[in-house]
Amino acid sequence: MSAKRASEVQRGASGTACLRCVVLGAGIALGCTAAAEGPARLDRYKLLRYRDAGGEVRPVKTPADWQQRRAEIVRGMQEAMGNLPGPERRVSLDVKVQEEADAGTYVRRLITYQSEPQSRTPAYLCIPKDVLAGRRRAPAVLCLHPTDNQVGHQVVVGLGGRPGRQYAAELAERGYVTLSPSYPHLADYWPNLARLGYVSGTMKAVWDNSRGLDLLASLPYVDSSRGFGAIGHSLGGHNAIYTAVFDPRITVLASSCGFDSFLQYYDGSESNWYFGKGWCQIRYMPRLSNYRGRLEEIPFDFPELLGALAPRRCFVNAPQYDDNFQCQSVAECAAAAYPVYELLGGKGHLCVEHPDCGHDFPGELRAAAYRAIDAVLRPGAK
Repeated sequence: MSAKRASEVQRGASGTACLRCVVLGAGIALGCTAAAEGPARLDRYKLLRYRDAGGEVRPVKTPADWQQRRAEIVRGMQEAMGNLPGPERRVSLDVKVQEEADAGTYVRRLITYQSEPQSRTPAYLCIPKDVLAGRRRAPAVLCLHPTDNQVGHQVVVGLGGRPGRQYAAELAERGYVTLSPSYPHLADYWPNLARLGYVSGTMKAVWDNSRGLDLLASLPYVDSSRGFGAIGHSLGGHNAIYTAVFDPRITVLASSCGFDSFLQYYDGSESNWYFGKGWCQIRYMPRLSNYRGRLEEIPFDFPELLGALAPRRCFVNAPQYDDNFQCQSVAECAAAAYPVYELLGGKGHLCVEHPDCGHDFPGELRAAAYRAIDAVLRPGAK
C-alpha cells in the first residue's frame, strides 16, 4: 500500500471561482457557473477557513461562518459535476413494478420510477413483510451499489454472487425498507446524459438518488421522521457521500472503500486518473480531465465533503490494504473534518475504521455500519 502523505503534496494553488450561485436552505448551493479565473482555492485540509463577501479569508468561528465555507464547497462540486437540477424536474414518480419475489422475511420488488421527464430509473425496493402487513412503519435506507457492469444493482440485494455486497438484503432482514437504484451507464441502465442536460454521470446519479428519497417519503409504510440512511461500497461509497452533501434528508450514512483525496488517488498517477480506472469517465466527472497535471486545483475534495456532512453521523470503512483508495489518505481526510464536527456539536459522529483487509466490506464492518444507522434511525434497537 502506498504511503505517500497529503502533507507532501502542494496545496492551495489557484483555482476557479463561481460567478452565480443560488442558495436554498441548509447552506446548499443549487446552481452555479464557473469563471475562468478567480481567487486562490482554499486549503482542502484547513476547513475552518472561509471567504467573506469581500473575498477576504477569515477563520471559521461560528456555524454561520461554516455555512459560507460549505456553500463554496458545494459550488466547487457543481463546477466539476454540473448543476443539480431544479424543482421543475420533480415530476410524478409514476412507480411501476416489473417483478416481485418472496425473499423470506421481506418482499423484493424490481421497479422503475420516473426520476425526471424522459428518464426512468430501475431500482430494487425491499419491504419487510410485517411492514407490508401494516403491523408497523419502518425507517428506510438508500443502498447504492459498487461498480458492476454485469448485474449492477442486483449485487446489493444478494443476486450478484459477490460476498460482502448484499447490504440492501441484510438491512431489509434487519427491518428496514431499502431502495437500491441503478447507477447510470452500468449494467442495463443507460440514460442519454447529454439529451437530459447532464455533464456527468455523477450528477445524474445524485438526482436519481434524491428522487429515490422522494419515492421512499411517499410510501405510507415508511417512517421518515428521523430522516433516511444511505450506504454504499466503492462507487456506492462516494455516491452516498455526494448525495448526502446535496440532500439533507440523509441523516446517517456509511461509506465503504469509497474515497481518498484526489491528490492521493493512485498516487496521483495520470495513467490511472485519466484512463480506465479514473474519475474522468462519462459516468463519473469528465470535467476533471481539465485538471490534468494540476490536481491541486480541483475545486472540491473529500476532506471538504466529509466536513460538509457534519454534524450528521458518518461511518467510514477504509481498509489498510485497499488497492484503490489509500487508507492513510482517508485518515487525513477525516482528521481535516473532525474540527467541523466539533464546531457543529457532532463530536464523535464521524467514525473511521481501518480493518486488516483489501478493497472489501467484511461482515464485522457491515455490522458496525448497521449499528451506526440504527443509532440514528432506530435508537434503542437491539
